[in-house]
Amino acid sequence: MIPRVLSIAGTDPTGGAGVQADLKSIAAFGGYGMAVVTALVAQNTLGVREVHVPPTAFLDAQLRAVSDDVEIDAVKIGMLGSADVVATVDAWLAAVRPPLVVLDPVMVATSGDRLLDGDAEAAVRALCRRADLVTPNLPELAVLVDAPVATTWDAAVAQAQTLAERAVTTVLLKGGHLGGAQSPDAIVDTAGAHPVPGRRVATRHTHGTGCSLSSAMATLAAHGLPWPAALERAKQWLTGALEHAEALRVGHGNGPIDHLHELRPYIDVASGDLGRSWSTERWDATASTRADVDACAFVRGLASGDLDRAAFAWYLGQDLLYLREYARVLARAAALAPSVDEQRFWAAASVSCLEEEAALHQSHVDPIGLEPAASTLDYTDHLHAASASGSYAILVAAILPCFVLYTDIGVRWRGTFDADHPYADWLTAYGDERFAASSATAAKITDAAARTASPTVRAAMAAAYDRSMALELAFFEAPLRQPV
Repeated sequence: MIPRVLSIAGTDPTGGAGVQADLKSIAAFGGYGMAVVTALVAQNTLGVREVHVPPTAFLDAQLRAVSDDVEIDAVKIGMLGSADVVATVDAWLAAVRPPLVVLDPVMVATSGDRLLDGDAEAAVRALCRRADLVTPNLPELAVLVDAPVATTWDAAVAQAQTLAERAVTTVLLKGGHLGGAQSPDAIVDTAGAHPVPGRRVATRHTHGTGCSLSSAMATLAAHGLPWPAALERAKQWLTGALEHAEALRVGHGNGPIDHLHELRPYIDVASGDLGRSWSTERWDATASTRADVDACAFVRGLASGDLDRAAFAWYLGQDLLYLREYARVLARAAALAPSVDEQRFWAAASVSCLEEEAALHQSHVDPIGLEPAASTLDYTDHLHAASASGSYAILVAAILPCFVLYTDIGVRWRGTFDADHPYADWLTAYGDERFAASSATAAKITDAAARTASPTVRAAMAAAYDRSMALELAFFEAPLRQPV
């Protein structure tokens, strides 16, 4: 079934927020989007210029025109603006009783200014009882429970539980207004909280994030996902939408997110190939594994500098053993490569593995007498099996995660540590721009191999890539599992 989802909200002529953002989010998750306009807003990425609110009789006419004709599976409610508008929507909900209602209570501007008068705020509080899910940001949550804005996660959870109890509803708690590198969210109801961790994306392009997330949740729930599963999926999508926002180049202020980044075609101008790149598909498909890498204690300790030195030394010893085998696998890729350029690339990568990377590790650990751990053997055995398959495409797919995962970590860590950080040399090595360029070349080579591969080989490539990503996670987890 294709969910039929109705957005009730204001407009944004630049397309980043309001009903325009809602329709894109609904489409991104396979729903059929409809829209009833509560307010016509003259705004852009720099701010709001003017708001025109049509008569409530016309709002009611829009609502009934939809529900008289179309069976609605979910409703997402955004900007309402006045007590009269809230009352009109409330009366319609009472009459129609749509099966699923998500309320994004637009009450506080980004500047911190309150957007509604006292009567309208009270009306929105009452409307929360009509909603199956309420999705306030922290300032809006504070208004709804009549408390100061929460400044800690525990305080925010407590406020969300208060709202859930008072309104007899479920709350999507959003941690975006809290500081730090992490940006957790949670599903909160009277039974407790289901947190969903996430990392903060460094971008100013966050216009319409709340609108987009709430409409995504409505669509996923209409598909049948329970709230925690819907949030996990929507948060993965939203992180990608923020990461891709810069490329849109929309406006001079706080630009919109890229709602359709998971659907946008990849265009190879040279070959004329139109479609999502294979490497991007696999990267997105392994998002949960990558999130586990970010969340694992070793990686967090490495970034903060709090990692136990003995655990780090053990890791470096195993990484040194891994790199020796990885260099052999890269040399095999050079032997199988179909072009001179690709042969040179893999051969140079193999030499770099032995000379530059191994030198970094040997400066920290004595390699004599080292024995590979189970996690190291599992990974190198997997790479050698891909090498022995005789398929260049499968081999480069197995190789790629070591490039792109470390590049992703290194780029995000770049500039976040001081020169006297205890692991500065390691963090610097993987944040190096030359390494990032090598990763991009490795991905491009793998995409080219995938384009000419048969469906059977492409499936084997995906399995090899996913297995390598999982083994990267196991490699990071192993040091802290060793006996002291």
